[in-house]
Amino acid sequence: MGLITAGSSGFCIVPQYILRAIARNGTKQQRTWALQTLAVDTTMRSVRDGPLVRPRGIRAIAGQKTRSIYDAGGLQNLPGKLVRAEGSKASPDVTVNEAYDGLGATYDFYWQVFKRDSIDDKGLPLQASVHFGNKYNNAFWNGTQMVFGDGDGVYFNRFTIALDVIGHELTHGVTEVEAALDYNMQSGALNESVSDVFGSLVKQRTLNQTADKADWLIGAGLFTAKVNGVALRSMKAPGTAFDDPVLGQDRQPATMKDYLNTLEDNGGVHINSGIPNHAFYLAASAIGGYAWDKAGRVWYETLRDKRLRSKASFSDFATLTIDNATQLYKASGKETKAVREAWKAVGVQVTGG
Repeated sequence: MGLITAGSSGFCIVPQYILRAIARNGTKQQRTWALQTLAVDTTMRSVRDGPLVRPRGIRAIAGQKTRSIYDAGGLQNLPGKLVRAEGSKASPDVTVNEAYDGLGATYDFYWQVFKRDSIDDKGLPLQASVHFGNKYNNAFWNGTQMVFGDGDGVYFNRFTIALDVIGHELTHGVTEVEAALDYNMQSGALNESVSDVFGSLVKQRTLNQTADKADWLIGAGLFTAKVNGVALRSMKAPGTAFDDPVLGQDRQPATMKDYLNTLEDNGGVHINSGIPNHAFYLAASAIGGYAWDKAGRVWYETLRDKRLRSKASFSDFATLTIDNATQLYKASGKETKAVREAWKAVGVQVTGG
């Protein structure tokens, strides 16, 4: 569907409502850091730089990674100083190596599982900047590259620490290329959920975990020991990832019964994504084995389905997953039954049944 555009910028892993909670409930210094992060995030959401310009040079052979890691040095000028290129030796800086390895793991996942050649399926070189900003509590995909903050050290650790976060953010690029799901209301929640699904699958495949052994957490390791929580989100049990006096409580619903109608968070994209997230968890768990093999294949083919509209509802997406499962595994297959039952369990109506 063409190049990734900067219109997709502003996909941040930490929702604004968590940062606002820190600004309300934290100390004066913590409030300052949270507000600084919110200001940057708001700016990133408003940026529109036009089409992505591919880096010059010889196109890599399909299946070959091309990674570049930059050090922003605590500033907000991107990309910063090049500190590690493809094939170069490890850096003494752990954030550089985590970013490099995370980009590689995500590329390998898409290539080895789906034969997808990078984000755009055309060998797009992968770039990331670490040490962005001062006490910046977020990580984001800006339509061109990954950007990682170091966290404030009070509530958040460095953002390169979570492999699923890297997979999540890069998947926003994949979604933009394949489906361009509008980033608001249910289509926006689907956009977020697709990133959670494939971010989790990148981690699971790297760790060689079957569905029953995975933690199904998004952002495990991001919180410091000060936070009463285990991750930003839980696909297995939405609404249980954190409950902290400063950060607040995980607001994700698991079913449509608790769907939140709100104008906050682009219509609840980080909140209501818990519903399709839980549907994927249920389907993958019922199928068993490696979640990327069958459930992941169904979701990937649905993302690439030309019938998937930019303003798709949960019902639209669910119906297409069943159609794709039927094409892959037949209507009578246990995989198709698992997908159908998963959407039924979370209360999403499917067209034609």
